Amino acid sequence: MQSPEPPRAPEWHSCGPKSKGSARAGRGGGFHATTQDEEKQDEVETGAATIALESSEGRRAGAGAGDIGKVPHFLPHAPGPQPGEDMEAYVLRPAPRCRTVQCVISRDKRGVDKGIFPFYYLYLEGPDGRKHFLLAGRKRKRSKTSNYLISLDSTDLSRDGDNFVGKVRSNVLGTKFTIFDNGVNPEKKTFMPQSARIREELGAVCYETNVLGFQGPRKMIIIIPGIDSQNQRLKVQPQNEQESLLSRLQRGASEGLVLLQNKAPSWSYESRAYVLNFHGRVTRASVKNFQIVHPDNPDYLVLQFGRVAPDTFTMDFRFPLCPLQAFAICLSSFDGKLACE
Repeated sequence: MQSPEPPRAPEWHSCGPKSKGSARAGRGGGFHATTQDEEKQDEVETGAATIALESSEGRRAGAGAGDIGKVPHFLPHAPGPQPGEDMEAYVLRPAPRCRTVQCVISRDKRGVDKGIFPFYYLYLEGPDGRKHFLLAGRKRKRSKTSNYLISLDSTDLSRDGDNFVGKVRSNVLGTKFTIFDNGVNPEKKTFMPQSARIREELGAVCYETNVLGFQGPRKMIIIIPGIDSQNQRLKVQPQNEQESLLSRLQRGASEGLVLLQNKAPSWSYESRAYVLNFHGRVTRASVKNFQIVHPDNPDYLVLQFGRVAPDTFTMDFRFPLCPLQAFAICLSSFDGKLACE
């Protein structure tokens, strides 16, 4: 299984100072084990454990917390899109190495339909605090399985629109999600225009099923195409289901792929909740809060997502993810997963 970068690659450790000792214990505080009243309905959709927040002063938060200084979360901001830049190319390009891309996701549930099919808006946070719109997503109606469309235009989220850039589709149980770009389904290639191309799979997200009903934090596995020496994503264009990322993962055909997983939270007896250190970027407890790491380097946060208000969430990501992949992974976390909880 390919790593985002070799675990001991100099680029990883050139992003910040090394720490020789364990993180110092904090003095308490910084824990939020319960949600606000207006969030209870949102959280009751699942039985998964709420992920609370750990003090950034240094209580241990899962594997590798003592060495968290080796790869600090707050790396320099990644540059945003330049004026006139092709936005489709920007949202599909992997984040720069040794940079953190900080974003905010706003959820709009206002209106009759949006209460069931909310809209999601992704904004890039600049160093000056300004927010720049990047992507919008919505859950499709009358779909056999959960299906989210992603667009470059906040006012046009149609499948046939010029700004459609990708989608996320789940299986029947809502436990596995596949991320696509805006190419054509290979099953429809017979009727495909000459100018069109077969769609690429940009990633897959697997949530561990919970058939016994035990409550605990969600467990996630994410698989994405690898990156070559020119910082270009390897193309994965399945012609059939057997060539898909999920099928390749199931049979162990992992060459050229990157396997990621959520960072396991630790149990806090003080707050009686599972906790993670979100370094101040997440301020409210939620079952949706998570961090994604590489198994060989649990200190390198590839993606971090969490709640800061009833309908506002932060999303921070790094290489090798691109904005579209990171947003799609977060959209999958909003979906109800009855087989997981």
